[in-house]
Amino acid sequence: MGRTGIIGAMEEEIALLKEKMDIEVVVKKASMEFYQGTLNGREVVLVRSGIGKVNAGLCAQILVDVFNVSRLINTGIAGSLKAEIDIGDIVISSDALQHDMDARSFGYARGEIPRMGTLSFPADQTLIGMAKEACEEANPDIHVFVGRVVTGDQFVAERSVKEEIASWTEGYCTEMEGAAIAQAAYLNRIPFVIIRAISDKADDSASMDYPTFEQQAIAHTVKLVERFIARIPEKDF
Repeated sequence: MGRTGIIGAMEEEIALLKEKMDIEVVVKKASMEFYQGTLNGREVVLVRSGIGKVNAGLCAQILVDVFNVSRLINTGIAGSLKAEIDIGDIVISSDALQHDMDARSFGYARGEIPRMGTLSFPADQTLIGMAKEACEEANPDIHVFVGRVVTGDQFVAERSVKEEIASWTEGYCTEMEGAAIAQAAYLNRIPFVIIRAISDKADDSASMDYPTFEQQAIAHTVKLVERFIARIPEKDF
């Protein structure tokens, strides 16, 4: 069974999972603390990456290089880009794209990173299925969606900005780390999936909704990840 790297951007997003782990060792690297141990009988490394794409990408590469993880899970909260995706619902990534990447002047599609050979980074189908099943089991009172996660180095709060991003990305939610982790996984040829609980709607209410519903959203992701980890087979798929 391979080791799983679990990345959350903020301490609030990993604190509950940390409490549920049997932690064997804590490794400090690049101002991050990597908690290595087991969760539901599976080997994991849990870490708070910090906010933003650079922190997330750096964190993912350390998990690959130092801890030899076999897969990456990014968990946390995000803002909805679709009216039907409500606060507390879960979005599981079909793929991930960086909405603040723009090299159209060189002939690339908006969002495409030059010379990468792909517009977006596809999540692993097996992990998507496992995450969806785990969510439906752990959180029967909410809805789970599978769709594109879009990432940029900005907290998107205004309806007009959300609508503009949604108009060309076909994204389901927007956040600040997922696509960087996806890019690291793509370059290292390991599977990944992003799991995001919705903390604010596709309107102008983000600054109001976020503090109110953050804990509710995090609770949903923690229950999901616990069930998800338990589903990982003894042998790598």
